[in-house]
Amino acid sequence: MTILQTRAFAAAIALTLMSTSFASGQSAASSDPTEGGKAVFKRANCVGCHKWHGNGGGGYGGDALSLRKTELTRDQIIETVACGRPSTGMPFFVRGAYESSTCFGMTRADVGPGMPPEGGTFLRPNDIEAVADYVLAHVKGKGEPNHDECLNFFGNASRVCDVYKAGTQLPANSTSTGSSSK
Repeated sequence: MTILQTRAFAAAIALTLMSTSFASGQSAASSDPTEGGKAVFKRANCVGCHKWHGNGGGGYGGDALSLRKTELTRDQIIETVACGRPSTGMPFFVRGAYESSTCFGMTRADVGPGMPPEGGTFLRPNDIEAVADYVLAHVKGKGEPNHDECLNFFGNASRVCDVYKAGTQLPANSTSTGSSSK
């Protein structure tokens, strides 16, 4: 396939997607504007380390920090996703990080052996902004995860959220009294 054919094919797909979005009318306009960020959070495998709820903890990348407790600003979240964190397991998600663009004011030579790992997929700037907006709207400062948040993340068909139903997280030596709270 030539470059011209590839571009024509991509334009046709984009036009189809736009017309589908336009046809959905009201439902698209009333949906959560951070849904795209949630999709990036899943696709870029942020859940692998930070978990679906953002509390972090152990993961294949190490002990990820809690996004629920983070004090980072939007711009700092964007830079962290783009550049990763030197000397940690937090990967970078921008092609050319530390090479064609500096990160945290450093180049690859400055970072040396503390160079963060490359993310499993590269993200565009608008994807990184979308995931930062999702974290700010749905994760940062939200306290402990709950059943409604879990359903919002996984959907109603998932049983993974059953552990967040009221009364199901009792300690092993407790008995249920029939009263519960969220």
